[in-house]
Amino acid sequence: MILVGNYCGGFAAKGEVHVKQESNWRTKYSRRLRIADACAVVWAVAGAYAVRFGVGDLNSGEVREAEYALLSIVLAVSWCLMLEFWGTREPKILGSGTEEYKRVLAASAWLFGFVAVVSYAARIDTARGFVGLAFPAGALALLATRWLVRQHLSLERKRGHSCARVLIIGGPHSAAHLVRSLAGVPAAGYLPVAAHLPGALPDSKRFASLSIPVTGVETDFDSILAVILASNVDAVAVSAGVNLHPKDLRRLGWELAARDIGMILAPALTDVAGPRIHTQPVAGLPLIHVSTPKLTGGKKVAKRAFDIAVAGVLVALLSPVFLVLALLVRFTDPGPVFYRQERIGLRGTTFHMLKFRSMKVDADSQLKSLLTAQGSGDTPLFKIENDPRITPLGRTLRKYSLDELPQLLNVLNGSMSLVGPRPQREGEVALYDDAAHRRLYVSPGMSGLWQVSGRSNLSWEESIRLDLYYVENWSLMGDVVILFKTFKAVFASTGAV
Repeated sequence: MILVGNYCGGFAAKGEVHVKQESNWRTKYSRRLRIADACAVVWAVAGAYAVRFGVGDLNSGEVREAEYALLSIVLAVSWCLMLEFWGTREPKILGSGTEEYKRVLAASAWLFGFVAVVSYAARIDTARGFVGLAFPAGALALLATRWLVRQHLSLERKRGHSCARVLIIGGPHSAAHLVRSLAGVPAAGYLPVAAHLPGALPDSKRFASLSIPVTGVETDFDSILAVILASNVDAVAVSAGVNLHPKDLRRLGWELAARDIGMILAPALTDVAGPRIHTQPVAGLPLIHVSTPKLTGGKKVAKRAFDIAVAGVLVALLSPVFLVLALLVRFTDPGPVFYRQERIGLRGTTFHMLKFRSMKVDADSQLKSLLTAQGSGDTPLFKIENDPRITPLGRTLRKYSLDELPQLLNVLNGSMSLVGPRPQREGEVALYDDAAHRRLYVSPGMSGLWQVSGRSNLSWEESIRLDLYYVENWSLMGDVVILFKTFKAVFASTGAV
Protein backbone atom coordinates (compact mmCIF):
# COMPACT_ATOMS: atom_id res chain seq x y z
CA MET A 1 0.00 0.00 0.00
CA ILE A 2 1.33 3.45 -0.94
CA LEU A 3 0.92 6.07 1.75
CA VAL A 4 0.09 9.59 0.65
CA GLY A 5 2.28 12.47 1.75
CA ASN A 6 1.14 15.44 3.77
CA TYR A 7 1.80 18.32 1.38
CA CYS A 8 -1.17 19.60 -0.59
CA GLY A 9 0.88 19.98 -3.76
CA GLY A 10 3.04 16.85 -3.47
CA PHE A 11 3.43 13.42 -1.92
CA ALA A 12 6.55 13.61 0.25
CA ALA A 13 5.94 12.91 3.93
CA LYS A 14 6.56 15.99 6.00
CA GLY A 15 5.10 15.22 9.41
CA GLU A 16 1.88 15.69 11.25
CA VAL A 17 2.52 19.38 11.94
CA HIS A 18 2.34 20.26 8.26
CA VAL A 19 -0.98 18.42 7.88
CA LYS A 20 -2.48 20.49 10.66
CA GLN A 21 -1.17 23.70 9.12
CA GLU A 22 -2.70 22.86 5.74
CA SER A 23 -6.03 21.81 7.30
CA ASN A 24 -6.29 25.19 9.11
CA TRP A 25 -6.82 27.07 5.85
CA ARG A 26 -10.58 26.95 6.40
CA THR A 27 -10.30 28.72 9.75
CA LYS A 28 -7.96 31.35 8.34
CA TYR A 29 -10.12 31.92 5.27
CA SER A 30 -13.32 32.20 7.33
CA ARG A 31 -11.60 34.76 9.56
CA ARG A 32 -10.51 36.66 6.47
CA LEU A 33 -14.06 36.65 5.13
CA ARG A 34 -15.50 37.86 8.43
CA ILE A 35 -13.13 40.83 8.43
CA ALA A 36 -13.89 41.63 4.77
CA ASP A 37 -17.65 41.30 5.33
CA ALA A 38 -17.52 43.50 8.41
CA CYS A 39 -15.61 46.20 6.53
CA ALA A 40 -18.10 46.13 3.65
CA VAL A 41 -21.13 46.25 5.97
CA VAL A 42 -19.74 49.05 8.16
CA TRP A 43 -18.79 51.04 5.06
CA ALA A 44 -22.30 50.67 3.59
CA VAL A 45 -24.22 51.43 6.79
CA ALA A 46 -21.98 54.34 7.82
CA GLY A 47 -22.03 55.73 4.30
CA ALA A 48 -25.82 55.53 4.08
CA TYR A 49 -26.09 57.22 7.49
CA ALA A 50 -23.76 60.03 6.42
CA VAL A 51 -25.43 60.57 3.03
CA ARG A 52 -28.97 60.48 4.37
CA PHE A 53 -28.56 62.43 7.61
CA GLY A 54 -25.20 64.15 7.38
CA VAL A 55 -22.56 64.11 10.07
CA GLY A 56 -23.38 66.07 13.19
CA ASP A 57 -26.12 68.04 11.45
CA LEU A 58 -29.34 66.16 12.11
CA ASN A 59 -32.72 67.85 12.23
CA SER A 60 -34.07 66.87 15.63
CA GLY A 61 -37.59 67.47 14.40
CA GLU A 62 -37.22 64.80 11.69
CA VAL A 63 -35.14 62.15 13.32
CA ARG A 64 -33.37 61.55 16.60
CA GLU A 65 -29.64 61.08 16.21
CA ALA A 66 -29.20 58.55 19.02
CA GLU A 67 -31.96 56.29 17.71
CA TYR A 68 -30.54 56.11 14.18
CA ALA A 69 -27.01 55.65 15.48
CA LEU A 70 -28.30 52.68 17.50
CA LEU A 71 -30.24 51.39 14.47
CA SER A 72 -27.08 51.57 12.37
CA ILE A 73 -25.14 49.52 14.91
CA VAL A 74 -27.91 46.93 15.23
CA LEU A 75 -28.27 46.71 11.46
CA ALA A 76 -24.53 46.20 10.92
CA VAL A 77 -24.29 43.51 13.61
CA SER A 78 -27.44 41.76 12.33
CA TRP A 79 -26.09 41.83 8.79
CA CYS A 80 -22.85 40.15 9.83
CA LEU A 81 -24.76 37.53 11.84
CA MET A 82 -27.13 36.91 8.92
CA LEU A 83 -24.18 36.20 6.65
CA GLU A 84 -22.89 33.72 9.22
CA PHE A 85 -26.21 31.91 9.72
CA TRP A 86 -26.92 31.78 5.98
CA GLY A 87 -23.84 29.62 5.39
CA THR A 88 -21.98 32.11 3.21
CA ARG A 89 -18.64 30.89 4.59
CA GLU A 90 -19.05 27.14 4.19
CA PRO A 91 -15.86 25.66 2.69
CA LYS A 92 -17.72 23.68 0.01
CA ILE A 93 -19.03 26.85 -1.70
CA LEU A 94 -15.86 28.93 -1.50
CA GLY A 95 -13.48 29.53 -4.37
CA SER A 96 -15.64 28.70 -7.41
CA GLY A 97 -19.21 28.81 -8.66
CA THR A 98 -21.97 31.30 -7.96
CA GLU A 99 -23.51 29.72 -4.84
CA GLU A 100 -21.41 31.91 -2.51
CA TYR A 101 -22.65 35.09 -4.18
CA LYS A 102 -26.24 33.85 -4.22
CA ARG A 103 -26.14 33.21 -0.48
CA VAL A 104 -24.67 36.64 0.21
CA LEU A 105 -27.46 38.31 -1.77
CA ALA A 106 -30.15 36.09 -0.21
CA ALA A 107 -28.94 36.81 3.35
CA SER A 108 -28.90 40.54 2.66
CA ALA A 109 -32.33 40.54 1.00
CA TRP A 110 -33.94 38.55 3.82
CA LEU A 111 -32.48 40.88 6.45
CA PHE A 112 -33.76 44.04 4.79
CA GLY A 113 -37.07 42.36 4.00
CA PHE A 114 -37.41 41.58 7.70
CA VAL A 115 -36.58 45.19 8.57
CA ALA A 116 -39.24 46.43 6.15
CA VAL A 117 -41.92 44.07 7.50
CA VAL A 118 -41.18 44.92 11.15
CA SER A 119 -41.20 48.65 10.39
CA TYR A 120 -44.54 48.35 8.64
CA ALA A 121 -46.15 46.06 11.23
CA ALA A 122 -44.96 48.11 14.23
CA ARG A 123 -45.61 51.42 12.46
CA ILE A 124 -41.99 52.48 12.94
CA ASP A 125 -41.15 55.49 10.80
CA THR A 126 -37.80 54.23 9.42
CA ALA A 127 -36.12 56.56 6.98
CA ARG A 128 -36.56 54.88 3.61
CA GLY A 129 -33.61 56.75 2.12
CA PHE A 130 -31.28 55.30 4.75
CA VAL A 131 -32.42 51.71 4.15
CA GLY A 132 -32.60 52.25 0.39
CA LEU A 133 -28.96 53.36 0.30
CA ALA A 134 -27.55 50.82 2.77
CA PHE A 135 -28.95 47.71 1.06
CA PRO A 136 -27.62 48.13 -2.53
CA ALA A 137 -24.35 49.69 -1.35
CA GLY A 138 -23.76 46.87 1.12
CA ALA A 139 -24.74 44.12 -1.31
CA LEU A 140 -22.39 45.45 -3.99
CA ALA A 141 -19.58 45.97 -1.47
CA LEU A 142 -20.00 42.42 -0.15
CA LEU A 143 -19.90 40.96 -3.65
CA ALA A 144 -16.83 43.03 -4.54
CA THR A 145 -14.91 42.07 -1.40
CA ARG A 146 -15.90 38.41 -1.78
CA TRP A 147 -14.60 38.48 -5.35
CA LEU A 148 -11.29 40.02 -4.26
CA VAL A 149 -10.82 37.50 -1.47
CA ARG A 150 -11.70 34.71 -3.91
CA GLN A 151 -8.97 35.85 -6.31
CA HIS A 152 -6.44 35.57 -3.50
CA LEU A 153 -7.75 32.11 -2.62
CA SER A 154 -7.52 31.01 -6.26
CA LEU A 155 -3.87 32.05 -6.39
CA GLU A 156 -3.17 30.09 -3.23
CA ARG A 157 -4.88 27.00 -4.64
CA LYS A 158 -2.95 27.18 -7.88
CA ARG A 159 0.19 27.00 -5.76
CA GLY A 160 -1.14 23.89 -4.03
CA HIS A 161 -2.27 25.52 -0.78
CA SER A 162 -5.67 26.12 0.88
CA CYS A 163 -7.26 23.09 -0.73
CA ALA A 164 -9.01 19.92 0.45
CA ARG A 165 -6.90 16.82 -0.07
CA VAL A 166 -9.07 14.12 -1.64
CA LEU A 167 -8.76 10.33 -1.80
CA ILE A 168 -10.68 8.91 -4.78
CA ILE A 169 -12.34 5.50 -4.49
CA GLY A 170 -13.76 3.87 -7.62
CA GLY A 171 -13.05 2.05 -10.85
CA PRO A 172 -9.93 2.88 -12.88
CA HIS A 173 -11.73 4.73 -15.69
CA SER A 174 -14.10 6.73 -13.49
CA ALA A 175 -11.30 7.54 -11.05
CA ALA A 176 -9.07 8.77 -13.89
CA HIS A 177 -11.88 10.97 -15.23
CA LEU A 178 -12.51 12.43 -11.77
CA VAL A 179 -8.80 13.12 -11.28
CA ARG A 180 -8.62 15.01 -14.58
CA SER A 181 -11.80 16.96 -13.85
CA LEU A 182 -10.75 18.07 -10.36
CA ALA A 183 -7.16 18.82 -11.36
CA GLY A 184 -8.42 20.91 -14.28
CA VAL A 185 -10.20 23.33 -11.93
CA PRO A 186 -7.75 24.07 -9.10
CA ALA A 187 -9.86 27.05 -7.96
CA ALA A 188 -12.52 24.59 -6.77
CA GLY A 189 -10.14 23.53 -4.03
CA TYR A 190 -10.24 19.74 -4.43
CA LEU A 191 -6.80 18.23 -4.91
CA PRO A 192 -6.69 14.47 -5.69
CA VAL A 193 -3.72 13.01 -3.81
CA ALA A 194 -4.34 9.26 -4.18
CA ALA A 195 -6.77 6.68 -5.54
CA HIS A 196 -8.02 3.38 -4.18
CA LEU A 197 -9.43 1.02 -6.82
CA PRO A 198 -11.46 -1.74 -5.11
CA GLY A 199 -11.48 -4.96 -7.12
CA ALA A 200 -9.42 -3.61 -10.01
CA LEU A 201 -6.92 -5.91 -11.71
CA PRO A 202 -3.32 -4.87 -11.04
CA ASP A 203 -2.19 -3.02 -14.16
CA SER A 204 0.86 -0.79 -13.91
CA LYS A 205 0.08 1.02 -17.20
CA ARG A 206 -3.50 1.77 -16.18
CA PHE A 207 -2.41 2.89 -12.72
CA ALA A 208 0.27 5.14 -14.20
CA SER A 209 -2.39 6.94 -16.28
CA LEU A 210 -4.02 8.16 -13.06
CA SER A 211 -1.05 10.49 -12.39
CA ILE A 212 -1.51 9.99 -8.64
CA PRO A 213 -0.47 7.11 -6.34
CA VAL A 214 -2.73 4.06 -6.09
CA THR A 215 -3.13 2.84 -2.51
CA GLY A 216 -4.39 -0.62 -3.41
CA VAL A 217 -7.27 -2.70 -4.77
CA GLU A 218 -8.69 -4.22 -1.56
CA THR A 219 -12.48 -4.38 -1.34
CA ASP A 220 -13.05 -5.14 2.35
CA PHE A 221 -14.28 -2.29 4.54
CA ASP A 222 -11.51 -2.43 7.14
CA SER A 223 -8.75 -2.14 4.52
CA ILE A 224 -10.42 0.83 2.85
CA LEU A 225 -10.91 2.63 6.16
CA ALA A 226 -7.26 1.99 7.07
CA VAL A 227 -6.17 3.51 3.74
CA ILE A 228 -8.28 6.60 4.36
CA LEU A 229 -6.92 7.15 7.85
CA ALA A 230 -3.32 6.59 6.73
CA SER A 231 -3.72 9.06 3.86
CA ASN A 232 -4.56 12.04 6.10
CA VAL A 233 -7.12 13.37 3.61
CA ASP A 234 -9.83 15.97 4.14
CA ALA A 235 -12.42 14.26 1.94
CA VAL A 236 -13.16 10.97 0.19
CA ALA A 237 -14.67 11.04 -3.30
CA VAL A 238 -16.53 7.88 -4.30
CA SER A 239 -16.72 7.77 -8.10
CA ALA A 240 -19.12 5.84 -10.31
CA GLY A 241 -18.71 2.09 -10.72
CA VAL A 242 -17.13 1.55 -7.32
CA ASN A 243 -16.96 -2.12 -6.34
CA LEU A 244 -18.45 -1.75 -2.85
CA HIS A 245 -21.62 -3.06 -1.24
CA PRO A 246 -24.20 -0.33 -0.43
CA LYS A 247 -24.03 -1.31 3.26
CA ASP A 248 -20.27 -0.75 3.25
CA LEU A 249 -20.78 2.66 1.69
CA ARG A 250 -23.24 3.54 4.44
CA ARG A 251 -20.81 2.36 7.12
CA LEU A 252 -18.07 4.35 5.43
CA GLY A 253 -20.21 7.48 5.64
CA TRP A 254 -20.71 6.95 9.37
CA GLU A 255 -17.01 6.45 10.03
CA LEU A 256 -16.01 9.49 7.97
CA ALA A 257 -18.57 11.70 9.70
CA ALA A 258 -17.24 10.61 13.10
CA ARG A 259 -13.73 11.67 12.03
CA ASP A 260 -14.80 14.95 10.39
CA ILE A 261 -13.79 13.74 6.92
CA GLY A 262 -16.02 14.78 4.04
CA MET A 263 -17.69 12.23 1.77
CA ILE A 264 -18.36 13.11 -1.86
CA LEU A 265 -20.37 10.96 -4.28
CA ALA A 266 -19.44 11.61 -7.91
CA PRO A 267 -22.09 10.16 -10.28
CA ALA A 268 -21.36 9.37 -13.91
CA LEU A 269 -22.76 12.72 -15.04
CA THR A 270 -20.65 15.24 -16.92
CA ASP A 271 -21.21 18.89 -17.82
CA VAL A 272 -24.48 19.19 -15.89
CA ALA A 273 -24.99 22.37 -13.86
CA GLY A 274 -26.50 22.41 -10.38
CA PRO A 275 -29.94 23.90 -11.23
CA ARG A 276 -30.69 20.90 -13.46
CA ILE A 277 -30.00 18.36 -10.71
CA HIS A 278 -32.73 17.46 -8.22
CA THR A 279 -32.40 14.81 -5.53
CA GLN A 280 -35.45 12.83 -4.44
CA PRO A 281 -35.20 10.25 -1.63
CA VAL A 282 -37.11 7.07 -2.54
CA ALA A 283 -36.99 3.99 -0.28
CA GLY A 284 -33.80 5.29 1.28
CA LEU A 285 -32.15 5.83 -2.11
CA PRO A 286 -31.09 9.37 -3.15
CA LEU A 287 -32.38 9.35 -6.73
CA ILE A 288 -30.90 12.08 -8.89
CA HIS A 289 -33.26 13.65 -11.42
CA VAL A 290 -31.72 15.58 -14.32
CA SER A 291 -34.16 18.03 -15.88
CA THR A 292 -34.23 18.62 -19.64
CA PRO A 293 -32.83 22.03 -20.66
CA LYS A 294 -35.32 24.20 -22.53
CA LEU A 295 -34.71 27.77 -23.62
CA THR A 296 -38.39 28.51 -24.27
CA GLY A 297 -41.19 30.59 -22.84
CA GLY A 298 -40.17 33.05 -20.14
CA LYS A 299 -36.49 32.09 -20.38
CA LYS A 300 -36.44 32.86 -24.09
CA VAL A 301 -38.19 36.20 -23.55
CA ALA A 302 -35.79 37.13 -20.73
CA LYS A 303 -32.73 36.32 -22.82
CA ARG A 304 -34.04 38.30 -25.81
CA ALA A 305 -34.99 41.28 -23.62
CA PHE A 306 -31.52 41.21 -22.04
CA ASP A 307 -29.88 41.11 -25.48
CA ILE A 308 -31.91 44.06 -26.79
CA ALA A 309 -31.35 46.18 -23.68
CA VAL A 310 -27.59 45.63 -23.42
CA ALA A 311 -26.92 45.74 -27.17
CA GLY A 312 -28.99 48.92 -27.54
CA VAL A 313 -27.09 50.67 -24.76
CA LEU A 314 -23.73 49.55 -26.17
CA VAL A 315 -24.57 50.74 -29.68
CA ALA A 316 -25.61 54.14 -28.32
CA LEU A 317 -22.47 54.49 -26.19
CA LEU A 318 -20.08 53.17 -28.83
CA SER A 319 -21.47 55.06 -31.82
CA PRO A 320 -18.45 57.47 -31.85
CA VAL A 321 -16.13 54.45 -31.81
CA PHE A 322 -18.09 52.94 -34.72
CA LEU A 323 -17.60 56.14 -36.72
CA VAL A 324 -13.86 56.38 -36.02
CA LEU A 325 -13.24 52.71 -36.86
CA ALA A 326 -15.31 52.97 -40.04
CA LEU A 327 -13.23 55.94 -41.22
CA LEU A 328 -9.97 54.16 -40.38
CA VAL A 329 -11.00 51.04 -42.31
CA ARG A 330 -12.16 53.10 -45.29
CA PHE A 331 -9.04 55.23 -45.63
CA THR A 332 -6.31 52.70 -44.72
CA ASP A 333 -7.27 50.07 -47.30
CA PRO A 334 -9.44 50.42 -50.42
CA GLY A 335 -12.71 48.57 -50.19
CA PRO A 336 -15.94 48.41 -48.16
CA VAL A 337 -16.07 49.24 -44.45
CA PHE A 338 -18.07 46.18 -43.44
CA TYR A 339 -17.51 42.53 -44.23
CA ARG A 340 -20.64 40.40 -44.55
CA GLN A 341 -20.17 36.66 -44.23
CA GLU A 342 -22.81 33.93 -44.37
CA ARG A 343 -22.92 31.91 -41.15
CA ILE A 344 -25.14 29.17 -39.77
CA GLY A 345 -27.43 30.24 -36.93
CA LEU A 346 -30.33 28.95 -34.85
CA ARG A 347 -31.69 25.58 -36.04
CA GLY A 348 -29.41 25.63 -39.08
CA THR A 349 -30.76 28.85 -40.58
CA THR A 350 -28.33 31.13 -42.41
CA PHE A 351 -27.69 34.81 -41.79
CA HIS A 352 -25.08 37.42 -42.69
CA MET A 353 -22.72 38.23 -39.83
CA LEU A 354 -21.27 41.74 -39.84
CA LYS A 355 -17.68 42.72 -39.08
CA PHE A 356 -15.43 45.67 -39.69
CA ARG A 357 -13.31 44.54 -42.62
CA SER A 358 -9.90 43.41 -41.34
CA MET A 359 -8.70 41.61 -44.49
CA LYS A 360 -7.96 42.47 -48.08
CA VAL A 361 -10.92 42.65 -50.46
CA ASP A 362 -10.06 39.36 -52.25
CA ALA A 363 -9.46 37.44 -48.98
CA ASP A 364 -12.14 34.79 -49.59
CA SER A 365 -10.69 33.78 -52.96
CA GLN A 366 -7.33 33.05 -51.29
CA LEU A 367 -8.76 30.96 -48.43
CA LYS A 368 -8.79 27.55 -50.11
CA SER A 369 -5.19 27.73 -51.27
CA LEU A 370 -3.99 28.88 -47.84
CA LEU A 371 -5.87 26.06 -46.08
CA THR A 372 -4.44 23.50 -48.48
CA ALA A 373 -0.91 24.81 -47.89
CA GLN A 374 -1.45 24.65 -44.13
CA GLY A 375 -3.09 21.22 -44.27
CA SER A 376 -6.18 22.24 -42.25
CA GLY A 377 -8.86 22.28 -44.92
CA ASP A 378 -10.89 19.56 -43.21
CA THR A 379 -10.39 20.85 -39.66
CA PRO A 380 -13.23 22.64 -37.86
CA LEU A 381 -12.43 25.98 -36.21
CA PHE A 382 -9.47 26.32 -38.54
CA LYS A 383 -7.19 29.33 -38.22
CA ILE A 384 -4.58 30.47 -40.74
CA GLU A 385 -1.30 31.03 -38.95
CA ASN A 386 0.32 34.38 -39.84
CA ASP A 387 -2.54 35.04 -42.25
CA PRO A 388 -1.15 37.26 -45.07
CA ARG A 389 -4.65 38.48 -45.95
CA ILE A 390 -5.01 40.55 -42.75
CA THR A 391 -4.34 44.27 -43.13
CA PRO A 392 -2.09 46.16 -40.65
CA LEU A 393 -5.13 47.89 -39.16
CA GLY A 394 -6.97 44.56 -39.17
CA ARG A 395 -4.40 42.99 -36.88
CA THR A 396 -5.05 45.66 -34.27
CA LEU A 397 -8.81 45.36 -34.69
CA ARG A 398 -8.63 41.58 -34.26
CA LYS A 399 -6.28 41.73 -31.28
CA TYR A 400 -8.87 43.63 -29.27
CA SER A 401 -11.93 42.15 -31.08
CA LEU A 402 -12.93 45.59 -32.33
CA ASP A 403 -13.74 44.10 -35.73
CA GLU A 404 -16.67 42.26 -34.12
CA LEU A 405 -18.45 45.33 -32.75
CA PRO A 406 -20.90 45.54 -35.73
CA GLN A 407 -22.31 42.19 -34.57
CA LEU A 408 -24.24 44.23 -32.00
CA LEU A 409 -26.48 45.06 -34.97
CA ASN A 410 -26.92 41.31 -35.57
CA VAL A 411 -27.99 41.03 -31.92
CA LEU A 412 -30.55 43.80 -32.33
CA ASN A 413 -32.09 42.21 -35.43
CA GLY A 414 -32.32 38.82 -33.68
CA SER A 415 -29.94 36.76 -35.80
CA MET A 416 -27.40 36.59 -32.96
CA SER A 417 -27.29 36.85 -29.17
CA LEU A 418 -24.76 38.53 -26.91
CA VAL A 419 -23.77 35.13 -25.51
CA GLY A 420 -23.94 31.76 -27.22
CA PRO A 421 -21.94 29.31 -29.37
CA ARG A 422 -19.84 31.08 -31.95
CA PRO A 423 -21.51 31.03 -35.42
CA GLN A 424 -19.60 28.99 -37.98
CA ARG A 425 -19.41 28.62 -41.74
CA GLU A 426 -21.41 26.08 -43.67
CA GLY A 427 -18.27 24.05 -44.41
CA GLU A 428 -17.47 23.78 -40.69
CA VAL A 429 -21.04 22.77 -39.78
CA ALA A 430 -20.85 20.04 -42.42
CA LEU A 431 -18.09 18.44 -40.32
CA TYR A 432 -20.26 18.31 -37.17
CA ASP A 433 -21.10 15.03 -35.49
CA ASP A 434 -24.41 14.47 -33.67
CA ALA A 435 -23.13 16.05 -30.44
CA ALA A 436 -21.79 19.17 -32.15
CA HIS A 437 -25.15 19.76 -33.87
CA ARG A 438 -26.61 20.59 -30.45
CA ARG A 439 -24.73 23.90 -30.68
CA LEU A 440 -27.47 24.99 -33.09
CA TYR A 441 -30.22 24.64 -30.46
CA VAL A 442 -29.64 28.24 -29.33
CA SER A 443 -28.85 31.48 -31.14
CA PRO A 444 -25.16 32.01 -31.91
CA GLY A 445 -23.41 34.59 -29.79
CA MET A 446 -20.84 37.35 -29.98
CA SER A 447 -19.13 35.69 -27.04
CA GLY A 448 -19.38 32.32 -25.33
CA LEU A 449 -17.83 29.93 -22.87
CA TRP A 450 -15.01 28.82 -25.13
CA GLN A 451 -14.10 32.38 -26.05
CA VAL A 452 -13.58 33.36 -22.40
CA SER A 453 -11.83 30.06 -21.63
CA GLY A 454 -9.02 30.38 -24.13
CA ARG A 455 -10.52 31.67 -27.40
CA SER A 456 -8.54 30.35 -30.39
CA ASN A 457 -6.08 28.50 -28.13
CA LEU A 458 -8.60 25.72 -27.41
CA SER A 459 -8.88 22.51 -29.39
CA TRP A 460 -12.00 21.61 -31.35
CA GLU A 461 -13.05 19.02 -28.76
CA GLU A 462 -12.64 21.45 -25.86
CA SER A 463 -14.56 24.16 -27.72
CA ILE A 464 -17.46 21.82 -28.47
CA ARG A 465 -17.57 20.59 -24.87
CA LEU A 466 -17.81 24.15 -23.55
CA ASP A 467 -20.45 25.14 -26.10
CA LEU A 468 -22.55 22.09 -25.27
CA TYR A 469 -22.22 22.87 -21.56
CA TYR A 470 -23.62 26.32 -22.30
CA VAL A 471 -26.51 24.93 -24.35
CA GLU A 472 -27.39 22.34 -21.71
CA ASN A 473 -27.11 24.66 -18.70
CA TRP A 474 -28.13 28.14 -19.87
CA SER A 475 -29.00 30.78 -17.28
CA LEU A 476 -29.32 34.55 -17.45
CA MET A 477 -26.80 34.97 -14.62
CA GLY A 478 -24.43 32.75 -16.58
CA ASP A 479 -24.72 35.14 -19.54
CA VAL A 480 -23.86 38.07 -17.28
CA VAL A 481 -20.78 36.28 -15.92
CA ILE A 482 -19.59 35.37 -19.43
CA LEU A 483 -19.95 38.99 -20.57
CA PHE A 484 -17.82 40.21 -17.67
CA LYS A 485 -15.20 37.58 -18.49
CA THR A 486 -15.35 38.62 -22.14
CA PHE A 487 -14.20 42.15 -21.32
CA LYS A 488 -11.30 40.71 -19.36
CA ALA A 489 -10.31 38.32 -22.17
CA VAL A 490 -10.56 41.06 -24.81
CA PHE A 491 -8.44 43.58 -22.92
CA ALA A 492 -5.85 40.87 -22.23
CA SER A 493 -6.11 39.82 -25.92
CA THR A 494 -6.07 36.20 -24.72
CA GLY A 495 -5.94 33.78 -27.62
CA ALA A 496 -6.65 36.49 -30.13
CA VAL A 497 -5.54 36.02 -33.74
